[in-house]
Amino acid sequence: MRPPLSKEIWFNNDVETTKKLKFKQWNGSERSLFYEPEDFYVDCTKLITHPNGGVAVARGWTVKRIDAFGRKAILEDNYEISYEKCLIATGSTPMNLPLFEEASEDIKDKVMLFRGISDFEELEDVIKSGSKSVAIIGGGFLGSELACALARSHKTDLNVYQIFREPGNMGKVLPGYLSLWTTNMVQEEGVNVITNAELENVEKVNDQLILSLNNGRKASMIMADHVIVAVGASPNTDLAGPSGLEVDEEIGGFLVNAELMARSNLWSAGDCTCFYDVKLGRRRVEHHDHAVVSGRLAGENMTGAGKPYWHQSMFWSDLGPNVGYEAIGIVDSTLPTVGVFAKATDKDTPKAVVEATDEGNRAKTEEEAQPVSPASRSAEPSKHGEDYGKGVIFYMRNDIIVGIVMWNVFNRMPVARQVLKEEKKYGDLNEVAKLFNIHEE
Repeated sequence: MRPPLSKEIWFNNDVETTKKLKFKQWNGSERSLFYEPEDFYVDCTKLITHPNGGVAVARGWTVKRIDAFGRKAILEDNYEISYEKCLIATGSTPMNLPLFEEASEDIKDKVMLFRGISDFEELEDVIKSGSKSVAIIGGGFLGSELACALARSHKTDLNVYQIFREPGNMGKVLPGYLSLWTTNMVQEEGVNVITNAELENVEKVNDQLILSLNNGRKASMIMADHVIVAVGASPNTDLAGPSGLEVDEEIGGFLVNAELMARSNLWSAGDCTCFYDVKLGRRRVEHHDHAVVSGRLAGENMTGAGKPYWHQSMFWSDLGPNVGYEAIGIVDSTLPTVGVFAKATDKDTPKAVVEATDEGNRAKTEEEAQPVSPASRSAEPSKHGEDYGKGVIFYMRNDIIVGIVMWNVFNRMPVARQVLKEEKKYGDLNEVAKLFNIHEE
């Protein structure tokens, strides 16, 4: 369960809790990073004879090729595994910057990508070993979450820099005014945010990295003990060429249909997949809930369900316990947007949601969300400069809503899914905003 690796796990006070890969949710209750407990899985050597079947994980092996016609997976030592149905769920790999890839080894030793448990453990060791400053390259979900978590959990002993080329945090997702407002929130957490900047050079001096930046007006430099690169991920599609599978040239990922099928008896799901969304067209999504939703759909279809991808997955991001948002559909800041906001209350925070539900996985809380009554009064779209405490932002394509961000608004995902499903042109988006009842007391 990767989401806590850039958020809650950094707030553990007990070293032993962290070593056991457990974390405390915003309300203090303890959970594990593991998706399933160890006893859920069956030993590989006993799977075929296990009375009720099951799931087995063969660790330490690599599949180098899929023979789709012969229905075989060929391992790196040419061992063959025959299958009736096969799912490719190879995920994605974090991208690095060419400047670091081409750097000397002593510089590379102070630069890391951040993806899984081993990366978290390495970064935690780096900070505990006495590092006084870290620089995070990237202004998206991971970079912003990690910057806030590190700054908030190490307020007195760690300088956190966040560097990115956009004008504000999550500038590729949020409309400009909200991105800039969010940057102010990130700065209030103690992060030194450097916007409109690109990394031009890196040197190592006295065991520190000197990062030379260009922000368009003047050059500047910062010093960091360690650098984390968070500039996106690329789908793991190395199997495509040797296996004769098609990869989408524009979006990337194994090309599959709406049922997530790449070839007969062969499916793909998760980050590595370019699928056909029956409502929004061809897409590739890199979020936790999509991995769950698409994996579940592929599994059902492997047993004959034949279902298209019609359940919209969601994603969420928390910048600490007090600011969070949930989103669905295509949320791209280059699209026209309309936002409707309201004054936030104490219950309009990620922490309040977890306290009310004892569940930090908000995909689960949204599945169990109860319907809300539409608001009786309307609200005007917010004006720039206002306090964006909570609200709903609609993303438009050809005058149709294709994406929705709910900013510190929770338990409204069923409403958002219904709005996307209808594919209607609305004359007044304030009337749509009433469905979310953001003024509910």
